[in-house]
Amino acid sequence: MAPEYTEEKLENMDKETIIQLFLSQQNQLRNIDKNLQLVLEQLADSKRQRFGRSSEKHEVENQISFMEVDGKVVFFNEAEAVAGESAGGTGSDEIPRKKTQKKKGKREQDLEGLPVVVVEHTMTAEELTDTFGEAGWKQLPDEVYRRYRFTPAKVEVEEHHVAVYAGKNEDKIIKAGHPGYLLKGSLVSPSLEAAVMNAKYVNALPLYRQEKEFERYGIAISRQDMAYWTVQCAERYLAILYDYLHKKLYDYHVLQADETPVAVNKDGRPAGSKSYMWVYRTSQMYSGRQIVLYEYQKTRNASHPREFLKDFNGICVTDGYQVYHTVEKEREDLRVAGCWSHARRRYDEAVKALPKSRQKDSRAYLALSMIQAIYREEKQLKDLPAKDRKDRRQLSVRPLVEAYFTWVRENLLKVPQKSKTWEGFQYSINQEKYLKVFLDDGEVPMDNNAAEQSIRGFCIGKKNWVMIDTIAGAKSSAIIYSIAETAKANSLKPYDYFEYLLTEIPKHMDDTDLSFCEDLLPWSPNLPERCRKQTQTK
Repeated sequence: MAPEYTEEKLENMDKETIIQLFLSQQNQLRNIDKNLQLVLEQLADSKRQRFGRSSEKHEVENQISFMEVDGKVVFFNEAEAVAGESAGGTGSDEIPRKKTQKKKGKREQDLEGLPVVVVEHTMTAEELTDTFGEAGWKQLPDEVYRRYRFTPAKVEVEEHHVAVYAGKNEDKIIKAGHPGYLLKGSLVSPSLEAAVMNAKYVNALPLYRQEKEFERYGIAISRQDMAYWTVQCAERYLAILYDYLHKKLYDYHVLQADETPVAVNKDGRPAGSKSYMWVYRTSQMYSGRQIVLYEYQKTRNASHPREFLKDFNGICVTDGYQVYHTVEKEREDLRVAGCWSHARRRYDEAVKALPKSRQKDSRAYLALSMIQAIYREEKQLKDLPAKDRKDRRQLSVRPLVEAYFTWVRENLLKVPQKSKTWEGFQYSINQEKYLKVFLDDGEVPMDNNAAEQSIRGFCIGKKNWVMIDTIAGAKSSAIIYSIAETAKANSLKPYDYFEYLLTEIPKHMDDTDLSFCEDLLPWSPNLPERCRKQTQTK
């Protein structure tokens, strides 16, 4: 507790003591003010996270900031800086876009390829005579208007009658060819199980809601049956393609990784223990043949990426989590690249915690503007081949990156410690090595947004079903989410792809090799056309 001074005590103090006392209290007030600002920032950030919008848009005025780096003046054109590829507020910066004009012919493009049912509306001869009289009439071209017709889900019983034949002169019985059971003794079919998987793992509809929906159609399918079908089909059939894709993943030079917590009810640990769903995917810089793989693990330690990536040689883009750096230090053939979206996130939080009148005068705002300028230059290179993109990065992107880090070091001691801006500076300095990796490799993206997008479907789903019941359920969920996200990344329709896989894979259970999987890959030309999304011509 600070000592209390009366007027009498102060009058009896010498000048030197009073000066020291005043300076001490001045220093205390400065510390109190600093701590108060931190508390207010944390309070404002907490309030924003609870009630505010999640967008990370960063608007700039028509101004240019610049600084000198290694004797060269580097300009940050804030008016032209445009966001990089972003994902719903978790990615890079954005500039509000002007409302686009509706394209001519869009309706025709939307309807192209859909079956058309013609409905005729005519008048009888008697009606026409009553209207036009005996003078007669002539028919003009029809007035045509179109609208969508939606047919709700329909469930039928598929009853297979398999012909059985026996020889008259020998003890021999044969059956006509027929598809095998998906699960022997079960009513489930590839089309039904594909619908269950699509509803839960693509549209985030929990099994108990599907059970109620089936009830409304007059069908008794319990969530327990659906859970059993789903786990069994994932383990027996889809796991074969999952393992094949895992091996294919090692053929790529750049991967991206992320992870998110998940609750598993019966995993042998106390209630509330966190498990994790990890996701690994091919770089967003590749134009096709994308692979997205989930993996369930009980913990978040380094042993999991160490095992999953043990046969991978190349670069892995991550969000800065230390376990990836631990694995990198153990190997000479693995590099880790950083994420610029995470570098900017703390600045975004700092700006939003400030009153609007002070936001544009803050260092956090200037940091966002600098990173935005980097994104803007990078966006200009997105359509270039990897080698050309690397060369152009040295000319237009690297100077901005170097200027940013120089500015961060100069300003680190000018902001309060533990503030959001200070945390942003520290993150950038600690991650500098990893944040610069993309400059030297044209296949490496600036951020890890693609991995975050790939895991978003799972994050949305777990808000609805809250937790997974068993470890088997968690592992099968990882397999199914992998197939669903890989299908979406390759412009396939997940339902049709699920149905096709569950029809084809059971035919190959006795095969001695997995070469049949080549025809099942999401980019295989042998996939049925119904699995592919309709592409609209521009």
